[in-house]
Amino acid sequence: MLERLNPDRWSIDWSEVGITALALLLAVVAALVLYRIIFAVAERLTRLSEVETDDLILDRVRSPVKWSFIAIGITLVAQADANLAAIWEPVARFVRPALLGWIAYTLVRALTAALELRMEASQDPVAMRSRRTRLLIFSRTATFVIIFITVGLMLLGIPAVRDIGTTLLASAGLAALAVGAAAQPALKSLIAGLQMAITEPLRLGDLVVVDGHTGRVEEIRMSYVIVRTWDERAVVVPTSQFLDTSFENWSRKSEKLTGPVYLHLDPATDVGPIREEFLRFVAKQKQWDGRTAGVLMTEAHPETIELRLAVSAATISDLFELRCVIREHMLDWLRAEMPDALIRHRLEVEAANARAYDTKE
Repeated sequence: MLERLNPDRWSIDWSEVGITALALLLAVVAALVLYRIIFAVAERLTRLSEVETDDLILDRVRSPVKWSFIAIGITLVAQADANLAAIWEPVARFVRPALLGWIAYTLVRALTAALELRMEASQDPVAMRSRRTRLLIFSRTATFVIIFITVGLMLLGIPAVRDIGTTLLASAGLAALAVGAAAQPALKSLIAGLQMAITEPLRLGDLVVVDGHTGRVEEIRMSYVIVRTWDERAVVVPTSQFLDTSFENWSRKSEKLTGPVYLHLDPATDVGPIREEFLRFVAKQKQWDGRTAGVLMTEAHPETIELRLAVSAATISDLFELRCVIREHMLDWLRAEMPDALIRHRLEVEAANARAYDTKE
């Protein structure tokens, strides 16, 4: 007991501390020098390449690789110094998996950015949206897996957590049920996201109609999809909903669409002049792609008839503008050239009184 309480055992040997600090400093300096040499050679090689993705990947992994070199240098010194090992090893249990996860994460992000850069040169917008959607979902899935494994490895460095894990493995059936029940929403979202990437019911930039909302797919995540409507509202829809229920995708293969413009007119209206004016006007519009232009009487009632003016355009935005322009022009033309074709439901009180007065006389 007296030996254990002997103050001499707790005295600090400053010479050993100085040697350890000097060795540690030399190891860090050597690691930084080696890091700079390797990256200088890598930068020289990337300059010889005309591909921009090499520079992008090299810039992204620069920081995690530098700190990994420093950690390796400290580990080498700790193997030769028991005092430093006693301090460094508990910290290294967290640092090593964190650095590995950081490197893997930056590689995934760098490769994703590089592939997106290459896809910008594509001339096919539909194929580009398809590739971007798959790349986005797979990169987020890989990121989730990397973070999950990294956090798990860091937690295993805590003895108490490691003991709990051993206890759970002893009762693996019960643990599997508990983990499965707790992770069901996350696993469902993960599977839905992967299924979305494989089957591609929708992609980034697609124009969809879901739950009565019409808008562009702005963002696809593992658990939800953001649809941006024309009035700039963001509609958040669960990813699983696109797989469980039906929705409209107006740009699945291409944005070429045909849209109607409806006119409700008097039954005595002569349709021939209206058809001629419609075809003449449509032929002059730059939004029209030349595929579809026609007039059909789709409904006939005792008080009204319905004319459907069908037009087509190369893009959805062009089709919307074309329909608005046609609707405005045809109503203006009808008011000027065929006013009797327009339906009127008005109470003409003065005219009725005048007719009644004439009848009495």
